[in-house]
Formats: sequence, structure tokens, C-alpha cells
Amino acid sequence: MPSSGSPEVKVITGWRALAVYGERRVLVMLLLGFAAGLPFLLIFDTLSVWLRQSGVSLQSISVFALATLSYALKFIWAPVIDRVRLPLLDRLLGRRRSWMLLMQLIIMFGLWMIAGSDPDLSLLRVALLAAFVGFAGATQDIVIDAWRIEAVDESRSGAMAAAYQWGYRIAMIVAGAVPLFLAQAFSWNFSYAVMAGLMSIGMLGALLAPREISVRPFVSLVADLPSKPVTECLEWLVRLMIILLAALLMGSGLTGNAVMLQEALLFVGGSAEAGDQLVSVWRSSPAGIYLQVAGVLAGLGLLALACLPVPGRPTRPGIHLKRAYGEPLANFFGRFGAQLGGLILALICVYRLSDFVLNLMGPFYVDLGFSLGQIAEVRKIFGVLALVVGVAMGGYCVARFGVIKTMLFGVFASPFSNLVFIWLATRGADVLSLYAAITIDNLATGFAGTALIAYMSSLTSAGFTATQYALFSSLYALLGKLVASQSGRVVESAARSADAGGPLSVLMPMFADLPAGTLTNGAQLAGVSPAALGAGYTTFFLYSVAIGLLAIALAFRVAARQSELERVSGN
Repeated sequence: MPSSGSPEVKVITGWRALAVYGERRVLVMLLLGFAAGLPFLLIFDTLSVWLRQSGVSLQSISVFALATLSYALKFIWAPVIDRVRLPLLDRLLGRRRSWMLLMQLIIMFGLWMIAGSDPDLSLLRVALLAAFVGFAGATQDIVIDAWRIEAVDESRSGAMAAAYQWGYRIAMIVAGAVPLFLAQAFSWNFSYAVMAGLMSIGMLGALLAPREISVRPFVSLVADLPSKPVTECLEWLVRLMIILLAALLMGSGLTGNAVMLQEALLFVGGSAEAGDQLVSVWRSSPAGIYLQVAGVLAGLGLLALACLPVPGRPTRPGIHLKRAYGEPLANFFGRFGAQLGGLILALICVYRLSDFVLNLMGPFYVDLGFSLGQIAEVRKIFGVLALVVGVAMGGYCVARFGVIKTMLFGVFASPFSNLVFIWLATRGADVLSLYAAITIDNLATGFAGTALIAYMSSLTSAGFTATQYALFSSLYALLGKLVASQSGRVVESAARSADAGGPLSVLMPMFADLPAGTLTNGAQLAGVSPAALGAGYTTFFLYSVAIGLLAIALAFRVAARQSELERVSGN
């Protein structure tokens, strides 16, 4: 349940902390998590296989990645979900469930229409339908997150987060594999028709879900202002154009894809050569990463500009937008204060940073000498099971110890579990060691992920749940995008330094007795010795732990300040 101040910490003792997984709301969350995960792969990853088999060029297929853009930008229209009631459905189902059911019907319809399409004859139609399903899927995510937070008290938020992740993972497996089997046995059209039918699982969840607890009544502040339809329409048009430009910049930055910016440049008269150069620079490393982050920040600035009232002249559009975007932030900082609120947002940005920088794990396993089959078996199959267990452990700890303590446990899990990969690097292509490393890492990842979701959920406030959580979940990976771009450079620079006899060479004896073939190919590509590459990877994993120390320090400071705030509020 979202807070309306500083809520009293509630915990569940003994076996009852596990019994929460059998409660109705948690089981419903499993169904809703499935509904949330199903559309995401179907509108790009799985769809791209169908498109390639239909003879579509790789360049055209890459544009379909923009269909998922809505998931990165969902916080922009999240205020609509907080403020708008659907006619008829709201009275029957409540605000959250009515929006849920509507979006699920739209997703089902969109997937059914894709099933009835032929990419050979109507590629544009398929693209528009994919974008349509993506928008509905992102909106469904907003509503499901809001219902998940509002439907239970804080002690059950971890179990709800765990159930959501389980359902989501199951849906990702189904959406990634089942359509391929069905397409091979029957046709792509049939497989997508089946996927459309599977959205009925989410509809069942929406109908079985109890009504949410926390609903803030809508209060109009524009009733006393005179209506000026013509000037208001013009003002809305200007403000919405600024919001559209903000969305374009933020979406291009968050997805790392500048195709839409390229199209916008061509639309306003720019040359095709300039557009191609923009896309090329945007995708480059590391300069492109900085451009992407700058795009997100510029988009946020434009979004703030679009919501500012006209100086000295209050208008209906200005008041509506200021309330829609300004009140959720004002509420957050009003409850926690500017200093603590800033620390909390900083903590959200760095909490999972140690995991985000590990974007080289595939090449790391290959360099150690593991086969692709071994990597797939251990990482993609067994690793998922370990992740599920870690998620469950996180949910249990939230129920047993509370959100703040679980958040503190989780902030240690991510960085220190990375140390196991240093040990793995000294073992070479030993499958049992890979099982052990993946088990430890995925248990920690699942635990930390659940802890962060539960913590972010606890920060929301009644009436602003959808907007605040959508903002947290959309932006918390932004810093990770910037830092992760340097991972390869850290490994190779450290390896060259060690090979040249620098301070990092003290790590090379750890890899003196490596099994034959371990790190050999990777070392040849980097132009260093295998032991030096091992020192490079060791430095990288220590670097990921050092990043985690910042999150640990922030977590303890935030926890102490929040506890103090709760004691003061309680008195």
C-alpha cells in the first residue's frame, strides 16, 4: 500500500512469512505478471524472426525495436492513469482494474490483427500494430504496478513483487519459444493468434483481483477559470508538441536508437546524410552513450518546460499539466524533504549499478572456454531457476523483516556476489564451477531485484502511485547505461597495464596454472597474455564491487534518515 506519510513498519513472523505466497492477491499477481511479460517479446524479438523469414532486411527489422519505446517512456502518460476514470468500467471494476482490462483487450486485439497480417504485403501495418501493442503493454504495466502497490500492505509488497517477476519470467519464456514451435508446426499467423488468446490469462487475473485500497479523489482547480476554447486549444497544441519532442529525445536516449530523431530531422528539412551521421554517432561508443544520456536529460528539461504555467497568467492547460506532473514530485519531496528525497533518488540510481556493469558476461564465459551449449544450459535454464529462488527469498525477507532491512540486505547482495566470478576465472571451463557461480549470482540478483521493487513501491503515495512508480522504474537504469558503456575498456586497459608490468601485474600469478585454452582466444584478440586478461577481468569485477560500495553507503544513510523521519512522525 502506498504511504500517506511515514507508515509503521509491519512484519510477519515465522511460517506466516511464507504463507503470504498462497494468498489470493499474490496468486492474482502471478497471472498479471504473465500478462505484463507476454507482449514485450512478441512485438520485437519474436516478431523479428517472423520478419526475417519473410525476407525483411535487417535495417528494417532494427526499426521495429522502436515498438518497445513506450516501455521506456511510460512515465510520461502515467498521470493520465492516476487521474482519469473510465466510464462504466470504473464503476464496475474500480480505477485500476478497469484500465487493466481495457489494455488487455487492446493487446489481445492488436496481437490478433498481427496474426491476420502478412509482412510481405503490409510491413507498415505490422509496424503500426506492433507500436500499438507496445503502447497498450506499457500502459498495462503502469496500471499493474499501481494495483500491486495499492492492493496490499507493506509486509506483502515483497511477495507481490516476487509473484510479478515469476509471472513475467514465465511469459518471457513462453513468448520467446512457443511461437517459434507453433510457427514451425503450423504458421506464424496461427502462433500469434494463440498468443492473443493467452492474454485471457491476464484478463482472468484482472477480474479475480480485489479492488485496490488506496484511491485519491480527483479535485478540480480550474472550475473558477473562464473557459477560452480557442486559446486553450492552441496552448494545448504547443505544450503537447514540446512533450512530443521531449518524448522523442528521452526515448532515443533510453533505447540507444536515434532512428526517430533521424526521421524528425528529415521531416524539418535536414539532409539524409546528416540523418545517417546522427544515427552513426548516436550508436558509437563511448561518445554515443554520452549523447544518449544528454538526450534523456534534455527531454526531461523540455518536459518540465511544457508543464510550467504561463507567467502571471494561469490557464487551464498550465494548471492541469502542473498538477499532473508537478504534484507527484511535490508530494514525494514534501514527505521526505529535498535532501533525503535527493538521496533516495540517488540510491535508486546506484542500487543495481553493480549488476548493470556486468554486460560482458557472455564474452567472459566464451573467453574461459565454455561452449555455447554449456552457457545456454547453465545460464538460461538453471540460472532462471536460481533467479526464481532468489526472488522468493527477497519476498520472504520483506514479509519477515520489513522493506528497509531487506533493502539493506539486497544492497550487499549484488556487488559481493560478483566476487565469485574472480574465482570462476581461475577455474577455467569447469562446468561445476560455472553452476556454482551462476547459482550465487542469480540468487543475489533475484533477491536484490525484489528488494528494490519493494522499496520503490514503499516510496509511492496514495493518488500518485502510477506516476511515481513509473518514474522510478523508467529512470533508475539511466546511470547504469552510462557506466556500463565503459566495461570493455576497463577490462582491456587493466589487462594491458598488467601485461606491461604495471601495478595490476600482481594479479597475474592467480592465473599462472590455467587449464589449456582458458582465456587464450580472448587474450589474442586483446593482444595480451592469458594471465594478463585474467588480471583484467579480476580488476573489472573488483571495480563492480567498488561501485557497489557507494550504493551500500547511500543505503545506510537513507535507512537511518528514513527511520529517524518515521520516529519523528510517530511522535
